[in-house]
Amino acid sequence: MEVFSLNIEYLSHYSGNLGREMVLNRYGHAGLPIVVFPSSGGTHNEYYDFGMIHACERFINEGKVQFFTLSSVDSESWLCDWKNGHDRALAHTQYEKYVIEEAIPFIKYKTGWFGQMMATGCSMGGYHSFNIFLQHPDVFGKVISLSGVYDARFFVGEYGNDELIYRNSPSDNIWNQNDGWFINHYRNADIIVCTGLGPWEQDGLPSFYSLKRSFEEKNIPAWFDVWGEDVAHDWPWWRIQMPYFLDKLNL
Repeated sequence: MEVFSLNIEYLSHYSGNLGREMVLNRYGHAGLPIVVFPSSGGTHNEYYDFGMIHACERFINEGKVQFFTLSSVDSESWLCDWKNGHDRALAHTQYEKYVIEEAIPFIKYKTGWFGQMMATGCSMGGYHSFNIFLQHPDVFGKVISLSGVYDARFFVGEYGNDELIYRNSPSDNIWNQNDGWFINHYRNADIIVCTGLGPWEQDGLPSFYSLKRSFEEKNIPAWFDVWGEDVAHDWPWWRIQMPYFLDKLNL
């Protein structure tokens, strides 16, 4: 039996949008790049530390996927309690620009992969991956969002008619997204959104079901998968869910 040694690269590059060096890790050597957004307060190391890379090792060893785990600036954006909602959204917008204008080209350069990529994450990372997919479906052709909250009110409370916050509140803005370019990209994408019904999953359920209804009404094929009441908002379940869904994608 062949024994693989997992290719791990600890990378960093300078972000002009954020004015700092940004670290990210690469796990794997070939295949579809999967861009991983961390959970709240998490780092670029947590996906490995909590066993997600090990759980998906078969796909990595077969050269089907490679993971790029990003760091976040959530503590300066959505989770920064002393900032008002608009300023949090502004800080997040700089992060979005970092991802699209700097991290993605960097990953292309590292891999020689120039097609669409996948976005994924758990909890806060589930929110980030789905939010960035909705805004850039030309960059991301696949998304697997696990246990996210998709309503910006969860971070900032009622936000009135603030356009910038609205733009980053998927369960709100999807209802008014009627642009043919976006809708066609969504229809051609692989979209998987999963939640459990167990401990700590309640926060995400209203926006999960709102997204599900909007995709049904707009005839956008998407898999909104509801797991059982024993399925908690926690890594042991995400370690089961991620390889399960990767398996279904025929990568």
